[in-house]
Amino acid sequence: MGVDLSLEGPARWTLRTRLLLLFAAVLVLVAATLVVQIVQLRHQQDVRDELLRNIDPAVQAATDVRAATAEQESAIRGYAFTGDAGFLDEYVDGDRAAAAGLNELDELLGPTEAFDADLERVRSLLERWQTTSAQPVIDASSAAERDDLTSEEFQEASLENINALWAALDEIDAHLATEREAQVDELDDAARSATLAMVLQVAGVVVSGLIVLAGLSRVVTGPIARLGDDARKVAEGDLEHPVRGIGSPDLVRLGGDVDAMRSRIVAEVNMLNAASADLERQTEELARSNRDLEQFAYVASHDLQEPLRKVSSFCQLLQKRYSDQLDERANEYIDYAVDGAKRMQDLINDLLAFSRVGRTTEAFEPVDLGAVIDDATDALTPAIEEADATVTVGDLPVVLGDRRLLGATFQNLISNALKFRGEEPPKVDIAATLCAGADGDEWVISVTDNGIGIDPDYDEQIFVIFKRLHSKAEYSGTGIGLALAKKIAEFHGGRIWLEPTPPPGATFKLALPAPPSTEKRVHTDAG
Repeated sequence: MGVDLSLEGPARWTLRTRLLLLFAAVLVLVAATLVVQIVQLRHQQDVRDELLRNIDPAVQAATDVRAATAEQESAIRGYAFTGDAGFLDEYVDGDRAAAAGLNELDELLGPTEAFDADLERVRSLLERWQTTSAQPVIDASSAAERDDLTSEEFQEASLENINALWAALDEIDAHLATEREAQVDELDDAARSATLAMVLQVAGVVVSGLIVLAGLSRVVTGPIARLGDDARKVAEGDLEHPVRGIGSPDLVRLGGDVDAMRSRIVAEVNMLNAASADLERQTEELARSNRDLEQFAYVASHDLQEPLRKVSSFCQLLQKRYSDQLDERANEYIDYAVDGAKRMQDLINDLLAFSRVGRTTEAFEPVDLGAVIDDATDALTPAIEEADATVTVGDLPVVLGDRRLLGATFQNLISNALKFRGEEPPKVDIAATLCAGADGDEWVISVTDNGIGIDPDYDEQIFVIFKRLHSKAEYSGTGIGLALAKKIAEFHGGRIWLEPTPPPGATFKLALPAPPSTEKRVHTDAG
């Protein structure tokens, strides 16, 4: 199932695009609330700066000007009545302080039309008072002149001028108080706006979180949960349940891929069911074939061997009763017939043994390989003594297996070492080594002889049934022994092989799985 390419607009937006748009919208919302808060905080700071850097210092400066003019007026009256020159120094200090205060007011209040007129009026009134009231007192050179300046009429005129000056300063104070009150109100408004902006920002963050959660639920988690529910139903065994992706095209495509995988699984399950049915039929056929093979083995062990025994027995009776009437060639023919019947019986017995491997054993049991080798050498004692052979057995383990089959394997290997011997008396060495295999630890038992050896080119062929490397005239046998040993080794979960060794002699190695706990039996020379 693929993506419908005919979709247009937002319907074709991928999951990545939708998530980017979602986070972009959230970012814009948060940024907008942040900008509003920054603007309000900046305005609040500007109002605070105006109040602290201009209005309040201006109020202080106006107070300083009033104090300076009062000091000047007091110093002039004191000089007028006493003639003490110290009052003139106070007057000069007051004049300087008044000028500095007016300059500071001019700088703090700036070029505003209302305050410029007020400041100009204060300067004009201060200059008029200094010219008409203060300067004549300062310029008076005699006590008589100062007496005229202390008259009631002059003092009233001087007081009128100074009062006009102070009235102008009162107007500046009133204007400053009004301006300060307006600035305080504006500062309060700015603080409330900043607090509201902060609340809006917090609300924006909360709303953004809710938008993200809702968007993720709609765009990501919801469709994925739906897809997961469909996949879970399939995993629980409902293979016919369709898997469908919803939402963005890539999730739809993912659902299509999962559904395609489900379809392939259904097809493979159907194929496995068909193969299982075929396997059951083949198993039934194999069981029927095994029953036929068992029947054949029964026939071979009874019906085929009985005529061979009769042929052999009657040939021997014929030779015994009529040997004096038969010539040498006839006796030779009878020997051939007896030998052929005997070899046929051996072949049938070996085939029966080969076919019965794995069918006559119900369960494995611990087998002491040392004891098995003892039994094998006891059975081969006549052949060992005849060949003047030496069989040396090292420490051998206990393995799980069929004692009878393992005994047949080692008896076969020792018998071959005795049969295929060289000019020197046979020597057979048997040893075991614990090795780490691909599927766990295993015991590797080596059987080494000093016989004629085997060409490495034939290391695989010697384990093929009926395969012989020598003629029957050179060495007796049916060619089944090593094939039987290989089948027994594989039946025990192991393997057997020919180890390449320099001549003379040959080394066969038999690997068997090592049980969880193994024992070694100390075994000495058995020859």
